[in-house]
Amino acid sequence: MTTSATQRRRSPLVVTVSILTVLIAMFFQFAAVFVDVLWYQQTGFQSVLFTQWVAMAAVGGAAFALTAGTAWLTLWLSYKFRPLTARLSESAERYREAIQPIRRLILWGGPLLIGAFTGATAASQWPVVLQFLNKTPFGSTDPQFNLDLSFFVYDVPFWLFVIGIVETALVIAFLVTVLTGFLYGGFQILGRQVVVSRALRVQASVVAVAYLAVLAAQFWLKQFETLVTPSQGFLATGAGYTEVNVDIPGYQILAGIAAVVIVFFAITAVTGRWRLPIVGTAMLIVSMLVLGGVSWVVQRFQVDPSARTLESEYIQRNIDGTRLGFGLADVNEVEYTATTTAEPGALRADAETTAHIRIIDPALVPDAFAQLEQFRQYYKFPEHLDVDRYTIDGKKQDTVLAVRELNAAGLTSSTWYNDHIVYTHGYGVVAAYGNKRNVDGQPTFLESGIPVSGNLGEYEPRIYFGENSTDYSIVGASSSSGPLELDYPSANSTSDSGNAKYTFEGDGGPKLDNIFTRLIYAMHFQSEQILLSDAITNDSQILYDRHPLVRVNKVAPYLTLDNDPYPAVVDGKVVWVVDGYTTSNEFPYSTSVDMSEAIKDTYTTSPLVPSGNVNYIRNSVKATVDAYDGTVTLYAWDTTDPILTTWQKIFPTTLKPASEMSEQLLSHIRYPSDLFKVQREVLGSYHVTDPGTFYSTEDTWVTPNDPVSDPNAPTLQPPYYLTMQMPGAEAPAFSIYSTFIPKSTGKDARNVLYGYLSANSDPGPDYGKLTLLTLPKQTTIPGPGQVQAQFDSDATVSQQLNLLRQGKTEVIPGNLLTLPVGGGLLYVQPVYVRSTGETSYPLLRKILVAFGDSIAFEDSLDAALDSLFGGNSGVVTPTEPTDPNNPSTGKPVSAELAKALADAKKALTDRQAAYAKNDLVAAAAADVRLQQALQTAYELSR
Repeated sequence: MTTSATQRRRSPLVVTVSILTVLIAMFFQFAAVFVDVLWYQQTGFQSVLFTQWVAMAAVGGAAFALTAGTAWLTLWLSYKFRPLTARLSESAERYREAIQPIRRLILWGGPLLIGAFTGATAASQWPVVLQFLNKTPFGSTDPQFNLDLSFFVYDVPFWLFVIGIVETALVIAFLVTVLTGFLYGGFQILGRQVVVSRALRVQASVVAVAYLAVLAAQFWLKQFETLVTPSQGFLATGAGYTEVNVDIPGYQILAGIAAVVIVFFAITAVTGRWRLPIVGTAMLIVSMLVLGGVSWVVQRFQVDPSARTLESEYIQRNIDGTRLGFGLADVNEVEYTATTTAEPGALRADAETTAHIRIIDPALVPDAFAQLEQFRQYYKFPEHLDVDRYTIDGKKQDTVLAVRELNAAGLTSSTWYNDHIVYTHGYGVVAAYGNKRNVDGQPTFLESGIPVSGNLGEYEPRIYFGENSTDYSIVGASSSSGPLELDYPSANSTSDSGNAKYTFEGDGGPKLDNIFTRLIYAMHFQSEQILLSDAITNDSQILYDRHPLVRVNKVAPYLTLDNDPYPAVVDGKVVWVVDGYTTSNEFPYSTSVDMSEAIKDTYTTSPLVPSGNVNYIRNSVKATVDAYDGTVTLYAWDTTDPILTTWQKIFPTTLKPASEMSEQLLSHIRYPSDLFKVQREVLGSYHVTDPGTFYSTEDTWVTPNDPVSDPNAPTLQPPYYLTMQMPGAEAPAFSIYSTFIPKSTGKDARNVLYGYLSANSDPGPDYGKLTLLTLPKQTTIPGPGQVQAQFDSDATVSQQLNLLRQGKTEVIPGNLLTLPVGGGLLYVQPVYVRSTGETSYPLLRKILVAFGDSIAFEDSLDAALDSLFGGNSGVVTPTEPTDPNNPSTGKPVSAELAKALADAKKALTDRQAAYAKNDLVAAAAADVRLQQALQTAYELSR
């Protein structure tokens, strides 16, 4: 058999395989799109998906039409009006002959390929276009051009985008014109003479005119860009002296010169003489070089030697713009003349704040939560717990809490059926008092157990949507023998394996009620089991995209999300609360900040949500994600934000007014941590409002390193949530705070406090109120690092810590809190001890406190404060009950209190024995008795 015959036989097979490969690839792509459609339909946000698609198609289609149309028209005109009698050079003739057989393919395929590439790139800029078409005025103007700020945020980015697309099309047109002219004799080099055909001359002149028009527009826009880009001089962002007096007039002149050169090229198209456009182009290039040189000379020899005075006006613009852009214009600055002397009774006026001092460290107690409340290896708590507040017995109580999420990695038998059909959800919220511990140093739980019990009331405890949920679960179906899903482990259950079973009853995902949908998901998740398993019925739903941040990001793609979603028990259900930001990096005279870097600290080492540079940010949206069925609800929180108003015009049905928030949900709203971190970084420099002082950088502050972080790789101290009453405030409020120390390095470094920033997190008229305490420079107030050094070097403390370390136990310092009480700054640090062993966990054993240069180290916060303040701090804190077997550890106890403590100890022993027997019902009953006894002891100890 000949080779040609073999090739002929193979050709149909190759074609068939190629077609099948393309069809399969197209079907996989279709599956990905169809999965998105089903997800958005189920969540009720299909308008978001369709709006994006329409916008991307319109923007990409316009860019495609412009570039492809320009390329095709240029090719067609160049070929149609080619010189038919021109004598080509040998090389040109050779290239023309090579191209001639595929000329039609190039004529149609080339523009289509160029247009497709440009259109796909341009489609991603749909937010820029939609914001321009739906722009909302800011109501304020810039100090240079007196234009509304929306012009810089919406108009300038849009026109620069348009110019970029048009410029791309014209560059392609120019290259096509030159190449076709060479191939078909439109221009020839005959000795020292260049001969250009009339058609090519007209075509090149038209392209040049269009390009110069674009260049003139670009020059004109560059003057506005100077307000949102770094200056040559001192300003981080905005036009300084040189930009205002040289660059901005220069760009206007260049735009005018470009307009004149346009006329020269138009004349050439008619006359055929190239002298004028050549001279004009040269003039334009020389003018650009001269402008750059003059700008450098003015900056180097006029501005730099006198920058403090010449740049003063523009520094003030930068200060005002930055504070406005980051929501710092209305910071309440208070001069706080802090004392460093611990006087007896000094805390009496701060009883409310000291009563809420949090001694439970949310970064150290996860192991305790796991050992005491995890129950099974397939449950998990996060590495860092959340801090919130709940109303318990009519009083606000700071709490440390987490949800008990599913941990698929902990399954001893990991099969597709177990991973996706049986183990589908976590169970319950576990919460502990922030200001209490029990007699063993464990957290005092106010909500715990399986089934859940405690002080948070009745609620749906099942967690199908969380931060640790698996990629997908299939729920809602049951078999002839009953439910398929494991609900929770229960020793007294009559179901198989001693576990309670459950069938999902909500509407949490698309239905798998037909073979086509099952095939689509089988391809999307690359699992044939979705198609073949008999555990899937017409009642089955598939839950995916289950992380709260992923769900909110999909329904609100215009938001930058906070990295710390937190759970809250609200209106009978568990919801994840997510903070959303509207941002821009085009705000005039506002310094740009890398948000990903600004939010890094001990708790956030690598951000979950990617974010770039911003110079404008608002917490415009509060979102909730139902942990049971995944329902996403968006609330318009900051209705004064013009960027949010713009997005509401684009997605008009997705946001609810904040007035529709329930009272319970409002009670758990807090000031977001990422926004606070960005603001504290900016305020480190921009608390200074005097241009001269700002220029000298003599009063720049920074966030201190976390004193308990690794000294070889230090991280910034995170902001902390707690309830406190700021100096001058009328009542305590749940707040977030951070401290400032002077910016210095090396031998000049000083870890002393210069500032204290807090934000009110309680909903109401004072929500979001930023208070900055400025401390006197003449008084040395120790900073966190200095206080930690005092703790570590104190002889008495070291002796007691060495005693705690006996038996190979590990001493772990907790978060170092700073509170403005007693007329000064009080430091509080819980000290945990962890014994050796795989099942050990940190126990709270001691409390360190400091005020000025005085420190105390005691078994309880009450005792530590009394010791610090001369034997009587003036307050009694509701920390932990005293052990009746060791009265010396605290104050004398009554008979009633001793009985309550004895009851608590017995209940604790009973609970541990029940866990050992795997009797979770008995454990839950003992836990209820434990909580009741502890509550009684707390009431008696007040």
